[in-house]
Amino acid sequence: MTLSIRWKVALATLFALLCGFAVAGVLAARSLEEQELAQSGQALEVTAGLIAFDLRPLLAASPSLPPTTELQTTVRELSRRALARVTLVDAAGLVLADSAVPDRDLASVENHRTRPEIQQAVATGSGTDLRASQTTGERTLYRAIRLTESGHTASSPIYLRLGLPMTRLDEELAILKRNLTLAFGSAFLIAVGLSIWLTKSLTKPILDMAAAARQLASGDRTVHIRTSSRDEVGLLADTLNRMTDELKSKIDELSEDRSQLLAMLTSMVEGVMVLDYRGYVLQVNPALERMFGVTRAEARGRQFAEVFGHPELNILVSTVLETRTGQEDEITLAPSGRCLHIEASVAGGQQANEACAVLVFHDITELRRLEKIRKDFVANVSHELRTPLTSIKGYVEALLDGGKDDPDTSVRFLDIILKQSDRLNLILEDLLQLSKIESGQVQFKREPLHIGSVVERTLAMIKPLADKKHHRLNSQVAADLPLITGDQERLVQVLANLVDNAIKYTPEGGEITVTAHRIPAATGRPGPPSDGIELSVADSGIGIPEQDRPRVFERFYRVDKARSRELGGTGLGLAIVKHIVEGHGGQVWVEANRPTGSRFVVRLPA
Repeated sequence: MTLSIRWKVALATLFALLCGFAVAGVLAARSLEEQELAQSGQALEVTAGLIAFDLRPLLAASPSLPPTTELQTTVRELSRRALARVTLVDAAGLVLADSAVPDRDLASVENHRTRPEIQQAVATGSGTDLRASQTTGERTLYRAIRLTESGHTASSPIYLRLGLPMTRLDEELAILKRNLTLAFGSAFLIAVGLSIWLTKSLTKPILDMAAAARQLASGDRTVHIRTSSRDEVGLLADTLNRMTDELKSKIDELSEDRSQLLAMLTSMVEGVMVLDYRGYVLQVNPALERMFGVTRAEARGRQFAEVFGHPELNILVSTVLETRTGQEDEITLAPSGRCLHIEASVAGGQQANEACAVLVFHDITELRRLEKIRKDFVANVSHELRTPLTSIKGYVEALLDGGKDDPDTSVRFLDIILKQSDRLNLILEDLLQLSKIESGQVQFKREPLHIGSVVERTLAMIKPLADKKHHRLNSQVAADLPLITGDQERLVQVLANLVDNAIKYTPEGGEITVTAHRIPAATGRPGPPSDGIELSVADSGIGIPEQDRPRVFERFYRVDKARSRELGGTGLGLAIVKHIVEGHGGQVWVEANRPTGSRFVVRLPA
């Protein structure tokens, strides 16, 4: 288990105090014991001298030693007065008398020649030792002195030994130890409380800082450390508060920059891909995901070649990463046919997960399509204008070469020249009208009208053309049609163009049906947000191949160019129809008519 810094400081402090108290107790007990021993030793030395003074006359009174009984009596009396154990030992260690031993047991007392104090007295005349007595079992301080010299009263010297039991000293030491234990225990308990309080006061700001750091790590940047101390801890808290404020400011700034960057990347129509120096994908934006049909989770952290398996793109990226130079290229995606222009620049990252190369993908599919349309338009206009101009030039040259001299030939040639001039004028008028509609120069009227009146006017105007080819014109207009807002003349132009085309491309004796009915916005193709009116022109003619239907509304686009020129027309009618319908907020498309023919559908909002 990991201890907190509070308990580490508290336990370390208490351990140091405990060690100090233990050392102090030991030293106090030892000092007391040494002092008592020194005093007892001095007292024992004085007492031994006094007893020796009393014994020497007794031992000197007779040439031989007194009887044992007399010695024992004298020794016990001296022991009683001296309050110490008195023992007489000869040079051989034999105990002559001992105040602590009964008379009958004196003969069985162990030889004292090996006692340390006796050995010292034999050697130097006096000796001291502190040990447990083998006779009494008590810890005793011994003092031995040479009482008589050899040859004085006996054959060998006699030694006087006093033994002072340390019972009182042991009791005093026990009392001291008990008092020290109580005092040090009380002091230790007080130290425990003070230590806990002190460590708490010292570590609380640190714990507050740790908690603030955890909150900061969890995303709470409003945390603030409160402390009233002005010491190092307070200084640290103030420093951390300033760091927190600066960090919050930096994080807010980085978050704002990141949000802006993500907003730009997300809103960009261009695809963006960021790679590191190894070619691993670091970032892609939603536009790139849509272009390649991949998700950010699938792309990030993987080699670009694994995610985007396009040979030309792989070559471009490899070149950029190897040469560290910017590159440009165009690629075409299969099977969609989408055309992308790629601009690759070097960001300079030299380590993993650092931006090294940034690739921007521009979708130029529409641009290339418009370029193709423009080229086709220029080619078609040139072709459409060249045909009548060539015809006019040819007939003018024929007139100049002599045809003018023949009146009939001149009239016929001039009639052809006039027709070709009218064709040129019609092409230019349609081009001018289409240009005005596209540029917004033509303002459509916004008047309430009934689609039935548009159908009636158009069919009445176009019926003579249908009669020439023996076509049947049918009209199916629902009675519950709502009013629409629009320009009646332009809508008549739309319907007339569609019916005229149906007449042209339907063999004689065919059938053309104009239908108008109400349709909700949620039905069929995506339409205006409100209920609408669907107006359709269906014929039983030659029809339009499915692959050509999406392009029939382009300028000068013809399914069968030879047949279209034979039937007349400029090739701009359907383009004008599309712009007029879209200018009314509607839609127009073409679909197959079963079993034969085509069906042009115009949907207008009610």
